[in-house]
Amino acid sequence: MSETPTSERPTVPQHDRRGTGHATSPSAVFWRYWAAATVSSAGTAVTALALPLVALSVLHATALQAALLAAAGQISWLLLSLPAGVIAQRLPLRRLQVTLDLVRFAAVGSLPLAWWLDRLGYPHLFLAALATGAATVLFDIGNSTFLPAIVPERQLAARNSLMSGTHAVTETGGPSGGGLLVQAAGPVGALLVDAASYLLSAALLRTLPERPPAPRTGDGAGAGRLIREGWTYVTRHPVMLPCMLWATATNFVCAALVALTPLYLVREAGLTPAQLGLVLAMDGVGGLAGAAVAVRLTRRFGTARGLVGAALAGGAAALLAPLTTTAADAYWFALGNAGFAFGVAIGSITTRTYRQTASPPALLSRVMATVRFVSWGAQPLGALTAGLLATYAGTHAALWTVCAAAVLPPLYLLTFPAGRRRDFE
Repeated sequence: MSETPTSERPTVPQHDRRGTGHATSPSAVFWRYWAAATVSSAGTAVTALALPLVALSVLHATALQAALLAAAGQISWLLLSLPAGVIAQRLPLRRLQVTLDLVRFAAVGSLPLAWWLDRLGYPHLFLAALATGAATVLFDIGNSTFLPAIVPERQLAARNSLMSGTHAVTETGGPSGGGLLVQAAGPVGALLVDAASYLLSAALLRTLPERPPAPRTGDGAGAGRLIREGWTYVTRHPVMLPCMLWATATNFVCAALVALTPLYLVREAGLTPAQLGLVLAMDGVGGLAGAAVAVRLTRRFGTARGLVGAALAGGAAALLAPLTTTAADAYWFALGNAGFAFGVAIGSITTRTYRQTASPPALLSRVMATVRFVSWGAQPLGALTAGLLATYAGTHAALWTVCAAAVLPPLYLLTFPAGRRRDFE
C-alpha cells in the first residue's frame, strides 16, 4: 500500500482566499460546506421522487421510458468521470461548484416553466436529466477532493460518517416530505423545491474559501496522461481494485432497484405519492443507521470484515422487498429497502475513507474519478437492465431478480485476498 507522509497531505485552509483577508477556521469552513451539501441533497431527494412521477403520471411514460430516464441521470458517470478528475484538479474548485449548482438550477427549473407553458414533453424531461446528471458528476468528484483539503486526516472517518448520516437524513425526510408535496402540488410543483435548493447551495458555496487549482507539473503532462496515472494507480492497487469492483456490482443493483421502485409501487402495488415517499424514505433510515455505526463496527471487527458482513446482511434484507404486492403490505418493501441501504452505507463510508487516506494527495481527484467512472458507470447499465427485465418478464419478476442479485457483490469481494483479511491494509 502506498503511504503518504502527513506533511504531504492537503493542508486545512486558514484564510479566506477570496481576497478578504479574514481568517477562516477549519470548523467554520466544514460547516458551511456541510450546509451547502445538505440543502442540495434535500432538494435532490425530492426530485428523486418527483422526476419519475412526472414521467409516469404527467407524461404517461412506458416502463422502458422510465428506465431510460433513470439511466439518463446516471450515464454521465460513465462518460465524464475520468475527465472530471482532471477538471477538478485544474480549475478553482469553489468557482466550479457554484457554476455547476447554477447549471442544475437552470435544468430543473426549466421543467415547471415548460409545464406552465404547456410545452413539457418527454424529450425535455430526458435532456434535463442528462444535464443535471452531467453537472452532478463534476460536482461530486470535486466535493470528494474538497473534504480532505479542509478536514485533518484523523477526523476524516468521522466527517465522512457525518456526511453520510446527513445524506441519509435528507434521503429520509426528502422523499416523505416530497411525497406530501407531490400530493399537494403535483410532481411538477415539487421540482421547484429542488431548483431552489441548488440556488441556495450555490449561495452557500460562494462563501467558502477558494481552493486554487493544483500547480501544473513541469513536464507538461496532458489530460490523457493524468487520467492514465489515476487509472493505473487504482487498477494495480491490491485494496482499491477489489473495493472498486465491489462498489461497481453494488451500484448496478442499486440503480436497477431505483429504476424499478416507483414503477412497481405505483403501477403494481397501487401506492399513492405520499405512501411512495414514505417507503422511499426508509432508504434514508437504513443509510442513517449504517452511518451511525460504521466507524464503531469497522473498529471492532475490522474494515474488511465489517464491510463484507454488513453487505451480506443488507443483501439478504433486500429479498423482503418483493413480498410487497399491495399498499397494505408495503412495509416489506420498506424493510428491505432500509436493510439494503444499511449495508451499502457502511461499505461506502469504509471504502471512501480508505481512498481518501491511502491515496497520494496529487492523485486523489483522479483516484476518485477512476473509481466513480467504473463503479458509478454501472448505474445506467443497471437501470437499463431493470427496464428491459420489466418490459419482457414483468415488473414483479424483475424486482425478484434484482433483489436476489443484491447478495452477490460481497461474495465477489471475498474472492480477493483483501476481502478475506480483517482490515484493508
